[in-house]
Amino acid sequence: MLCLSVKAISWIGGNQIGELQFDFLSLIDQRKFAQARNEMIEMNVVDLAEYISELEDDPRVILLFRLLPKEMSAEVFSYLEREQQQRIVESISDKELAGILDELFLDDTVDFIDEMPASIVKRVIKMSDPDTRRMINQLLRYPDESAGSLMTIEYMEVDSDWNVKRAIDAVRRQSEDKESLNLLFVTDDSRRLEGTIRLRDVLSAPDDEKIGDLMETDIISVKTHEDQAEVAEMFKKYDLVMMPVVDNENRLVGIITIDDVVDVIEEETTEDIYKMAAMEPIEDSYMSTGAFTLAKKRVVWLLVLMLSLILTGMIINNYNSALATNVLLAAFMPMLMGTGGNAGSQASVSVIRIITLGEVEFKDIFSVIWKEFRVSLITGSCVSLVNFARIMLTYHDFGLAIVVSITLFMVVIAAELVGCSLPLIATKLNLDPALMASPLITTIVDALSMLVFFNVAMQILPGM
Repeated sequence: MLCLSVKAISWIGGNQIGELQFDFLSLIDQRKFAQARNEMIEMNVVDLAEYISELEDDPRVILLFRLLPKEMSAEVFSYLEREQQQRIVESISDKELAGILDELFLDDTVDFIDEMPASIVKRVIKMSDPDTRRMINQLLRYPDESAGSLMTIEYMEVDSDWNVKRAIDAVRRQSEDKESLNLLFVTDDSRRLEGTIRLRDVLSAPDDEKIGDLMETDIISVKTHEDQAEVAEMFKKYDLVMMPVVDNENRLVGIITIDDVVDVIEEETTEDIYKMAAMEPIEDSYMSTGAFTLAKKRVVWLLVLMLSLILTGMIINNYNSALATNVLLAAFMPMLMGTGGNAGSQASVSVIRIITLGEVEFKDIFSVIWKEFRVSLITGSCVSLVNFARIMLTYHDFGLAIVVSITLFMVVIAAELVGCSLPLIATKLNLDPALMASPLITTIVDALSMLVFFNVAMQILPGM
């Protein structure tokens, strides 16, 4: 059975790629290795990595991988999931592993071994040449989630005293070993960063022009120990695709490229989403993480929130006599707590987002509170009026409608003020504002809702 032409399907999404598994694997089963190789060579490396990942534990995946040319196999390898990379490394020979490592960019190698078992790490280090081994060890010493751990040292460096001809010759000699050549980094004899210059400016300049006369000296750089979230923010702020990394003496030690920053943004966003749902982030993908590990990540916060809800129960229990006097009040408790929790969540998510974007800081707390107070007056009025009309039409009880509507109005105001202020307070305490999201806000607002509800009812309704 012939395989579909991969030229025509490089754009196809995951489902369609999955449909091609039988075609490729049937070529392997029919021992049509040359045809399978030719089809894979025509495929986009990202799509091919996705295709291979979908094969999971199929033993034929190793044969497919071995059919690829050395350079292409390294590119595909860099896009595979960690579990698939580990399976491949465990199945190939030392010579094949050395070939992959030789073609991989250093930052991809470091990212790979940073999450592998010790046995795999030892094997990778053993198969690396002395210079690569030294550079890997250097990069692994930087703290996790720092600029140093993100950077690659495969950049193009030129001296400010060189002329254009010498710089172009250097680019030609070293181009195969560099991750990017769009921007050249200009250093002095001590490797201190002096400036940058675009390759196209070098190519268009006279041969005898000095690099120092052409370079841009307005450099945006980052220190090796800078947090990766700050690095991502700088990329966004200055609209960068590449940034130099320097040490404390301004010596150039590496560069960070936009593809690594995109991964950081995804990682940070995922972490915030987990925290906002009161869960500890997981390191691996959801499908590859065991049920016990997922439960362990969730149960601590579930216990904390469950115990905190005891306060709400104590408040309700304290007003048992009021509930006994007017049992209908109990019917409105879920609505009041739910609306308050939703209002608080809306405010907290909005503020967490603008904190993440760098639009506000703790010093802006009163401006944020004033804005959210005005918002809560409008939203509280709307939901209260609608609720008043609903109770009058359903129960024809003016007193009950007034109690519930006033409570709802006050709860929405309180919830939005709590929801907007807690994330900002968290930043002041050097905590992640995402911790102050829906579950925690809801727990606090539930207790406030019940306190307000019963006190308003006791003031307005007769006999309570």
